[in-house]
Amino acid sequence: MLSAALVAIPLREPLFRGARSLRIALTGAPGGGKRTLFEAVQAASVRSAVPLGSHDSYEECAVRVGLEQVLLNRWPDAKSLLAGAPAPFGPPDLILQVVDATALERHLELTLELQSLRRPLVVALNKMDEARARGMYVSSQALARRLGVPVIPTSAARGYGLAALFRAALDAARRPAPPPRAETEAERRRSAAGIARAARRPDRAGESRDLRYWLDEMFLSPRWSLAGSALVFAAALFVVLVLSGWLDSVSAARLADWASAWTPESTAGVIGRAVADGLIGLVGIVVPYMIPLMLLLVGLERSGIMARIAFAVDRAFHRVGLHGAVALPFLMGLGCNVPAISSIARVTRGRERLAASLLVTFVPCSARSALVLALAGKYLGTLGVLAIFAAAMVVIALLGKLLRSRARESEPGLIPEIPPYSVPEAGAVLRDTWQRTQDIVTIVLPLLVAGSVVLALLSHFGADALINAALRPMTELWLGLPVALGVPILFGVLRKELSLLMLYQALGSFEVDRLLDPIQLVTLLMFLMFYVPCISTFAVMLKAVGRRTALASVLLSVVVALAVSGALRYALLGVRWAFA
Repeated sequence: MLSAALVAIPLREPLFRGARSLRIALTGAPGGGKRTLFEAVQAASVRSAVPLGSHDSYEECAVRVGLEQVLLNRWPDAKSLLAGAPAPFGPPDLILQVVDATALERHLELTLELQSLRRPLVVALNKMDEARARGMYVSSQALARRLGVPVIPTSAARGYGLAALFRAALDAARRPAPPPRAETEAERRRSAAGIARAARRPDRAGESRDLRYWLDEMFLSPRWSLAGSALVFAAALFVVLVLSGWLDSVSAARLADWASAWTPESTAGVIGRAVADGLIGLVGIVVPYMIPLMLLLVGLERSGIMARIAFAVDRAFHRVGLHGAVALPFLMGLGCNVPAISSIARVTRGRERLAASLLVTFVPCSARSALVLALAGKYLGTLGVLAIFAAAMVVIALLGKLLRSRARESEPGLIPEIPPYSVPEAGAVLRDTWQRTQDIVTIVLPLLVAGSVVLALLSHFGADALINAALRPMTELWLGLPVALGVPILFGVLRKELSLLMLYQALGSFEVDRLLDPIQLVTLLMFLMFYVPCISTFAVMLKAVGRRTALASVLLSVVVALAVSGALRYALLGVRWAFA
């Protein structure tokens, strides 16, 4: 019998959590970067209040620090803190001052003044990247010795040092507050100047700018970070649309051509062909789409680049109620929603896990992209393709805002952890790739094969007509499509490429434009874009987020697909009628 060793992890006391969350006052002189720091760690939802007689807005949000939680209050004016003015959200347990490393003297005067208060104090020595760019080198250790308080070097605009800063704040809150400092204004000015001179380190001037510096410029600087992130998104799209397309043509497509010559008529033969189709479908998911994209993303993650992209896009994700940590799963979703959902389950919790799992199913995976490129690219042109993908992004944003508005409370903010750059090891990348794709073999394969068998038997026994008749109110009356498209639409849940093949079979022609006008084609593509991704996605959702969320996802996708495609159809009919 195997025995598992239990490892005890000691917890610090008191544990700041729930009703005992640590309340931190974030303050500093103007220009230090306290708003930038607050926005770097804030939750997707922030409370704000303006005290009577003031024009300054105070903001508060919960922030998760490991197992603990803090309530971070941004005090726009340090004078009110020094004057003992009550904060809209309660008195602070600890003061976190943001100091500009490029203007030490002015900010250190406030530090010395804040030390007159009977509160633990932690200093964020911010804008260290800007100071270094100007040839100014400041020693945080020297400042800490002179001030007698923790001083943590940070770059709030780039996410550096924030995790260490909040860990230092939790440690400082557990220690007795230092005795108050009593100095006159003139004495504080002289002390601040002396401390600033002692902390500067001219010995490191002339340090060279290496590759890490330029990578940070690309992925973390406010000027270039979004452009750097866009390059990574472009690389992911290249893998999905170009490299994966070629791999598909030399793997699953050849297997499909080989199997197409097998046209059994007996029930046993039909089942055998269906099993083969299911296995070919698995190859078509894993080999061309999942493995190449996963190798790319795991390599980016292990190199430290994905953590920087997550930080760069964090504010954009806040607008739909999520954190930048879901950037990697959403990128995975471009290849396949299956590993994306598994990844979401690892990096999120609570309401955010629910929202991210629902939203990622609307990310156009490789199968959906193939449908759009095959039909819209051929019959609607480049603008038609771009419009359909843009519509998907708009729907994701609107659904995110809707889910955010219905949430009772948002998840706490996350402290960004910016790891050092490293060269990914091939063995580690391969192991991670397997761990994130093994659900395909254990969960998806049986469902693909079973679904393929059910579909084949329905067709073998002539149930197609009954299904098409039952779906006529949706296909013909609401969507304005031929009744024969009911089966291709319904069984697209097995795999979206099947919808394309079954579409050709149902219409009896590969020349779709002869049987569907442009409005019908747009309606069909919009429905398939938002309709249930595939049975594989549903199976992994069952395991990752539970039956309730998985069923909610199916219901939501059906409602959105019907609403968006139907509304667009009537809008386009109205435009055509107006210009007729």
